[in-house]
Amino acid sequence: MRQESFEFLEKYLNTAAPTGFEAEGQKVWLEYMKPYIDEYFVDTYGTVVGVINPQAEYKVVIEAHADEISWFVNYITDQGYIYVRRNGGSDALIAPSKKVNIHTRKGVVKAVFGWPAIHVRKVEQDKAPAMETIFLDCGANTREEVENLGIHVGSVITFDDEVMVMNEKYLVGRALDNRVGGFMIAEVARMLKENKKQLPFGLYIVNAVQEEIGLRGAEMIAHRIKPDVALITDVTHDTQSPMYEKKVSGDIYCGKGPVITYGPAVQNNLRDMLIEVAQKSETPFQRASASRSTGTDTDAFAYSNEGVASALVSLPLKYMHTTVETVHLDDVENVSKLMYEFLIQLPAGHDFRYFK
Repeated sequence: MRQESFEFLEKYLNTAAPTGFEAEGQKVWLEYMKPYIDEYFVDTYGTVVGVINPQAEYKVVIEAHADEISWFVNYITDQGYIYVRRNGGSDALIAPSKKVNIHTRKGVVKAVFGWPAIHVRKVEQDKAPAMETIFLDCGANTREEVENLGIHVGSVITFDDEVMVMNEKYLVGRALDNRVGGFMIAEVARMLKENKKQLPFGLYIVNAVQEEIGLRGAEMIAHRIKPDVALITDVTHDTQSPMYEKKVSGDIYCGKGPVITYGPAVQNNLRDMLIEVAQKSETPFQRASASRSTGTDTDAFAYSNEGVASALVSLPLKYMHTTVETVHLDDVENVSKLMYEFLIQLPAGHDFRYFK
């Protein structure tokens, strides 16, 4: 990976962008994108769209989502302890002993998820952490001290973890779901610019907000852009680590390439074109199936307007919704490569309908 690309990726992943509060991460993303696009716009809730060939009638979207799971302050006790509620699919089981950042108008306040020691817990207390038992300690002894720090009900909380490289081939950190997707689509824009590729259609590079609470940002922006084609990238589960059941979750590996999904929301002709492109470009890929919906922004685009030809290219990831989400660097590059190769072969006006 280019040094400049990695520096952007590191900065972007380390910037907090919780669901509903994505602005700081979006600013980092947009700054990197500006040299590679013709124009951009930002919608009311913070989705950012970089555009190449904005004058073109035929519109193609490549998309990722920008938000990360987080927590909200929900209740402050008289003794200064803080109880939380989820913002997205946050996991109470991993919370105890983690450091966090509480985001306030006065700045970031450091805190920890406390937990009683193993040798003092009573038998009835010795059970898995749950939403009603996890709590934050910010070093205050009263509710008033907490509030004087700028913390209030509704303050948003993110884990205090930064990205690292493991064994020279894996990227590890929080919020890879799915800011690594934002990185991959940004790299597509860079490759198009640096390779002087002139596309015969308008390309809308979309970094959407609020995916983690129901694909909301994608719903809004799909209706605004009204694209003809949408190629979505998100993460999917590597199923090789312990505790996965392949008969249920499929057989997906980190390091074996992007995952192309089959399912009702995925337009078959578009998916088949992707597979042909992967084969011709010698890009390794894997296959997965989705029941009813993909659970990604693909669904929002596919069922928007009068129906948009949509497909999903996923990045295999270990330990989703933890602070040690893990992806293979080769897969990151191959997702970008596949999307790039798809775009440079797509003719303007291509009709993906099954029959006319």
